[in-house]
Amino acid sequence: MKDVYITRISKFLPNEPVDNDQMEEKLGIIDGRASKARRIVLRNNQIKTRYYAIDEKGETTHNNAQLAAAAVEGLCDENFTVQDIELLSCGTSSPDQILPSHTSMVHGFLKNRNMEINSASGACCSGMNALKYGYLSVKAGETKNAACAGSERTSSWMKERVFQNEVEHLKNLEESPILAFNKEFLRWMLSDGSGAVLLESEPKGNTPLKIEWMDGYSYAFEMETCMYAGADKEENGTLTPWSEFPAEEWGQRSLFAMKQDTRLLGDNILKKGVHSLKMTYEKHGIGPEDVDYYLPHISSYYFKQGLYDEMKEQGIEMPWDKWFLNLQNVGNIGAASIYVMLEELVASGKLKKGDKILFHVPESARFSYMYAYLTVC
Repeated sequence: MKDVYITRISKFLPNEPVDNDQMEEKLGIIDGRASKARRIVLRNNQIKTRYYAIDEKGETTHNNAQLAAAAVEGLCDENFTVQDIELLSCGTSSPDQILPSHTSMVHGFLKNRNMEINSASGACCSGMNALKYGYLSVKAGETKNAACAGSERTSSWMKERVFQNEVEHLKNLEESPILAFNKEFLRWMLSDGSGAVLLESEPKGNTPLKIEWMDGYSYAFEMETCMYAGADKEENGTLTPWSEFPAEEWGQRSLFAMKQDTRLLGDNILKKGVHSLKMTYEKHGIGPEDVDYYLPHISSYYFKQGLYDEMKEQGIEMPWDKWFLNLQNVGNIGAASIYVMLEELVASGKLKKGDKILFHVPESARFSYMYAYLTVC
């Protein structure tokens, strides 16, 4: 087995940053009335700016595959071109289509050469699953390098046209706020962008990062669905897929809008996250004292203190001075978030040889968690 290093890192954030006052103009006002849920969600998540693949006229500037391709191209220069990539592995929760696969479309935009590709589906963990596929390929000697990426273009899923048939629900916000809040919640949480890394078996580059290990945990065996799209959630917690509804009901039920069961989210995302973190610590014989930079992907600053408190409660408290976050400035980019966080950490110039970095990436879809432990070389 070979060692695996992150030798190049890139990010791509489309267009200009969008502040809180511009959000509704970009995504569109539903039923001609400003959202009542928007201020509640923004007050809790504390995101100040984010990025959308939408121009000043409201037109789409990039699809998801183009965002991912731009990040992968950002890994390349005259010394390493797209022609040199041996494996392309990408993850997203917002693919542009059901088929072909997301990575097939990214490959199509790169127009480089015949090579192996892998598409990881899911939500935020899909970017980490894409990374692990590349990590295992290089580690096993199957490929000399792998370009791995995470990307999202959720803005197109959050435009007002997607929710037009839900207007009556939104009109009842004061009488039935939980229903409306669950329908609208993610509009004010998610944003667009991409990030990519190049994996190689030698420590090249200015700040190579050795991947010591990667772990994943799923709680789907005991938890019902929390975040979903392309389905309707029944009272018993099961999902009925879009394919089982008549076509005329797809829009009436907003089946292709992303939805979040916020009750399940608040009750479980932190407990399961710390439970799995504790397991990965025990598996590898490490603890918070063995981490110099802790990169948790949190969807909202609402969860920041709660995560700290839960870790303290379970005896694995992570000191605040080890946390590295960028949510306020770039928003929640789902599968791309951890890539963009790492790129900003490396670009900060703070890292020194021997530093240890821990990724902690949760996915609320049905409660999955991914971890990676890196050493600065």
